[in-house]
Amino acid sequence: MLLKNKLLSLTACIFLFSCSFLQKASVQKKVTPVQVKGNTPSILDTAKKTVAKIKPYKEVITEKAITTKGLFKVHKVEDRYFFEIPDSLLDKDFLIVNRISTGAAENRIDQFLSYAGDEIGENEVQFTRGGNNKLFIRLVSYLERSKDSSANGMYRSLQTSTFRTIAAAFDIKAFSPDSAGIVIDMTDYLAGDNDVFFFDTRIKKRLRLGALQADRSYIERIQSFPKNLEIRTVKTYPVSSGDYAFTYELNSSLVLLPNTLMRPRYADERVGYFATAYRDLDKPAGADGGYMITRWRLEPRPEDVERYKKGELVEPQKPIIYYIDPTTPKKWVPYLIQGVNDWQKVFEKAGFKHAIYALEAPVNDTEWNINDARHNVFVYKPSPAANAYGPQVNDPRTGEILESHIGWFHSVTKLLHDWYMIQAGAIDPKARKMEFDDSLMGQLIRFVSSHEVGHTLGLRHNFGASSTVPVDSLRSKKWVETNGHTPSIMDYARFNYVAQPEDSIGEIGIFPRIGVYDEWAIEWGYRWLPDLKDPDAEKAFMNHWIIDRTGKDKRLWFGDEGLTYDPRCQSEDLGDNAMKAGYYGIRNLKIVLSHLIEWTSEPNNNYEKLYQMQKEVMAQFKRYLFHVVRNIGAEMNTFKTIEQPGPVYEFVPRERQKEAVRFLQEQLFNTPEWIFNKDIFALVEANGYSKILPLQKEVLSAVMSLNNLGTLLYFEANHPAEAYTPMDLLQDLKAGIFRELKERQPIDLYRRNLQKAYIAQLAVLQSEIGETPEKRYTNMWGNTDVLSILKAHIQELLNEVTATIGLYKDQMSKIHLTDLRDRLKLALDIGIK
Repeated sequence: MLLKNKLLSLTACIFLFSCSFLQKASVQKKVTPVQVKGNTPSILDTAKKTVAKIKPYKEVITEKAITTKGLFKVHKVEDRYFFEIPDSLLDKDFLIVNRISTGAAENRIDQFLSYAGDEIGENEVQFTRGGNNKLFIRLVSYLERSKDSSANGMYRSLQTSTFRTIAAAFDIKAFSPDSAGIVIDMTDYLAGDNDVFFFDTRIKKRLRLGALQADRSYIERIQSFPKNLEIRTVKTYPVSSGDYAFTYELNSSLVLLPNTLMRPRYADERVGYFATAYRDLDKPAGADGGYMITRWRLEPRPEDVERYKKGELVEPQKPIIYYIDPTTPKKWVPYLIQGVNDWQKVFEKAGFKHAIYALEAPVNDTEWNINDARHNVFVYKPSPAANAYGPQVNDPRTGEILESHIGWFHSVTKLLHDWYMIQAGAIDPKARKMEFDDSLMGQLIRFVSSHEVGHTLGLRHNFGASSTVPVDSLRSKKWVETNGHTPSIMDYARFNYVAQPEDSIGEIGIFPRIGVYDEWAIEWGYRWLPDLKDPDAEKAFMNHWIIDRTGKDKRLWFGDEGLTYDPRCQSEDLGDNAMKAGYYGIRNLKIVLSHLIEWTSEPNNNYEKLYQMQKEVMAQFKRYLFHVVRNIGAEMNTFKTIEQPGPVYEFVPRERQKEAVRFLQEQLFNTPEWIFNKDIFALVEANGYSKILPLQKEVLSAVMSLNNLGTLLYFEANHPAEAYTPMDLLQDLKAGIFRELKERQPIDLYRRNLQKAYIAQLAVLQSEIGETPEKRYTNMWGNTDVLSILKAHIQELLNEVTATIGLYKDQMSKIHLTDLRDRLKLALDIGIK
């Protein structure tokens, strides 16, 4: 995803209430209804006993009925809608997926969640027969499960300890003529409001929607297909203030979940897949269970099984097909399709050919519906948000992915333009204008398409992929054009900003593309392994497979985006050394900024685009700086099993941290005068003076945080001879930021600001520990060496400043140093009280 936003995580089902049993999930097996002791009356027997209370079929489903057949028979009798649910589908698992079909035109409260195709709720349910001639919709969860169905087994205990929540109850209106089905009236439930078929409560809150306005809401139509029902409704809600209302057209897909369970594949932290959690109650007390990865069901056709086992490529029984929204601009359709089709070669690593492809949506096909949960669709959103996302709907019993509606926002092209101009403008002449040629923009769209499709295949972000590539390799034309600049399309590594103009690297070495990690991840997740008969055997096989493959090629390492403390797992970075990569990136930024007036100039326009692109240059500069900051006070986490040698947690080496501090001194604390392009500032704003200090303060706050200092103490405690200590950090920072004191050099305007900011940060740290003795010595940091080191550092700096004031002759430096002395005394007083 370009933005890490999955609509309140609604791609995972909402199962908050009760638990159910997954029968032998590790093998394919028909799911059978739960057997209950005693005799359960048949529908026919019940009908005979309650004939006075239930009307004959023809009195309910009259000659006026308009009937559609499919999963259920749906009858429309005048203005009422009846479901005729076969007995064979009672107690079966259904998935309800709710989406916006047409967004409220006026509602732009949330620019990421108001458009066609946006998912607004998801529930797993069963239709079950109840007493008093009732049919219930029950919410179902598979969070807890057991296979032990013996008389005293855990499954029996689970069944007696949990009860599935009844979300809705309906009177049985009639029985079908053959007594093999139940007729209920769904009109009022579907015309009203509930979070089973419509907005999830959290989504309503996010959009600030109030109570349904019934007089402006109605059922538009219900279509029945072989495996699903599509329910279209119009709903009107006031906003929470009550001053105005929004009307949405909503689509609810009621989908029958597979009767034959896909065999799950169990998650491993060393390969990045989305996963669905469960607790296995057959395990010893205290065991949490595990996770099943989300993936499509890809299996060879029965006649091809032996060929597949021999290593021949075969076509899957059911390929993965994506459709392109008909409203998508036609010029971008081929590139979106290519972004999907690029995964075909990858699936060959798992033994399947023609496993995945994209098509344009059918035209004039009344059976095809963009909201139909049977279809995977790129949904085009006319949104000002610059975004794209790749969600998925999966079967929580096994992790089987059932469908995806990829969100493609109109303004993503602006984001791609800005990224490419700023990161590649120095090395690609085609990036040097405000409107790219369609061929260039198409290729940029193609890589984003591949990235979002990767998510819908189950793949998570691999922010660590880029860290496995030596920075020097990124400047090798042969290497990057052969291998790509990053081993995974699932990284947030945009373009090769390390490559320099003299390297003559072409687009193939600049763009992201599907790489060797993606090939490995798909092979690991999708290789059909029928000979592994149980989860333990699979776990052992997978463990040794991972150790073998990742041991041979470090580019197959998965670095979780959640490892925010690990400098290898960063967004938007490249290479194995942030300092070296940042140096090259800044060299290119200087070139871009020097040409920005020329590249952004368009006839009959003002300088707004110049202003926006200048801001983008600053934002990119900040990214490079914070890639470096993350190396200071950091540790690295490499997931391993006991069969793998070496530590799981390691500290960033002392010299690497010192290198990071030197980079910040050279590129930020030594005033980066290249930023102050007077020609640009004369056209877009007068206050270039204020550009650098906020960034310096932000970096100082990050580097000199209590958490960072405390982590460095932890390093020192564990590796005293090798550690980069808190005192080392403060001394290195002081030596650079106050370097003028040693040589009695005049201190210019920007450096004076920086030195004040440094002392302000020291005072902030003192205040954070506590402004009174009572607070200070009960604070966690107040009882460590952090407070002692801060006091000593402030005193040392105070002594140096005081001793220097009288040696300065220029008036501004003397005034400044006198002020610093007073500030340091105040900071020290805070620490002494």
